[in-house]
Amino acid sequence: MPPIEKPIPGEKYDIVFIGGGSGGSAGSRRAALYGAKTALIEESGKLGGTCVNVGCVPKKIMWHAADMADKLRHAADGYHFNIPQDKQEFSWATFKPQRDAYIRFLNGIYDKNVNSEGVSYHDGHAKLTSPTSIEIQRNDGTKYTIHTSNVVIATGGRPVTPSDNEIPGASLGIDSDGFFALEDRPKRVAVVGAGYIAVELAGVLNALGSETHIIARYDKVLRKFDPSLQDVLLKWMQHTGINFHGNSKVVKIEGQRGGPLSVHTNAGEVIQVDVVLWAISRRANTENLGLEDVGVKLDAAGNVIVDEWQESNIKGVFSIGDVQGKAQLTPVAIAAGRRLSNRLYGGQGFKYDKLDYTNIPTVVFSHPPIGSVGLTEPQAREKYGDAVKIYESSFRALYFSMIPQQHKEPSLFKLIVVGDEERVVGVHCIGMGSDELLQGFSVAVKMGATKRDFDDTVAIHPTSAEEMVTLR
Repeated sequence: MPPIEKPIPGEKYDIVFIGGGSGGSAGSRRAALYGAKTALIEESGKLGGTCVNVGCVPKKIMWHAADMADKLRHAADGYHFNIPQDKQEFSWATFKPQRDAYIRFLNGIYDKNVNSEGVSYHDGHAKLTSPTSIEIQRNDGTKYTIHTSNVVIATGGRPVTPSDNEIPGASLGIDSDGFFALEDRPKRVAVVGAGYIAVELAGVLNALGSETHIIARYDKVLRKFDPSLQDVLLKWMQHTGINFHGNSKVVKIEGQRGGPLSVHTNAGEVIQVDVVLWAISRRANTENLGLEDVGVKLDAAGNVIVDEWQESNIKGVFSIGDVQGKAQLTPVAIAAGRRLSNRLYGGQGFKYDKLDYTNIPTVVFSHPPIGSVGLTEPQAREKYGDAVKIYESSFRALYFSMIPQQHKEPSLFKLIVVGDEERVVGVHCIGMGSDELLQGFSVAVKMGATKRDFDDTVAIHPTSAEEMVTLR
């Protein structure tokens, strides 16, 4: 269902969500479900936000393609399938249109869901003219104003890239959005950054056959994750052929976009590539929304400052998702949006509904994948001191028993417990299946499970997950 073609200027709503990504879509649908008159405003012409269009979904599809490439090699080398080398070639150029078609299909699903719940979908750029009035400018330049009792800022974030003034030639590179616009697989790539986006995209490119470099400011990747995961992943990335340039910064890029590029670092290296991919940071989309004009406070990074109820300093102005700077994950935005609508319109039973931002699980779709929930070991020791105890196991999944030694991916599972009761405050894992098994163990952590609870659970054999309940 397309956006409203003939909006009614001056129309009054109970609640308006600005931004049609995961949080805005979920929150608006939940509010409408309760009978609230609800509007959703999106300026890109595509619902789903970063996650659907240039984030989680197409990224995971590319991860599956890369994982398939690994498994095809394993099938031939270890499991005795007769798959000639020339039959294992990945065709990026023909795969991309298929992937993009699926994203358009999801856009249509979002449109349908919003319409079926009775949400009024407005297409255009929104700007607050007061805490209860929103001016919408459509693509043809026409403007109109709607009014609301509550407004939710859910505009998400975007990749940050340096300017040419900061780093000469920086504009010759692309960002993570640009990765999904690549029409074919680049032969040589330099990924600048060491966070989860950099690690994920570098892993995909390397597995699909690109010569891949990571240029990082420090000597680690994923610095916000548990150090055990950092160490295992970096060692394996280098083992599989990713060139890691640690303690390095890009100082200059020479060449032309689409052609050979020379990347100069402060370490004196000159790295020859075809594509430079910036994956260094993201910033909230809070510019030109009229927020400061109506008094909404932002932090130094441009995030909307909210309280535990997702409300800004201005009554009736809320914010959810990446734009409020906390736990920038799609399921977090969805959960926050739904809980906000529950509390505002769901009746007495939801009077105190809000999102608890502790013990939020997260996965990195690296090669191999990572799962993490709760405190890292340094965080636990800082908070609990000598009361911390670590249970850890390193192993190879049974799948790799038939694979040549040099291709056996590592697995490491780690429990962090505190106190005499050994309450589990952190679960961290890397290895095949870590992305899928973490969800269930996150429930246990959220419920306050102890090591004894884990021990009392009968293992499922033979699986990697059984290691979590047999650690000694």
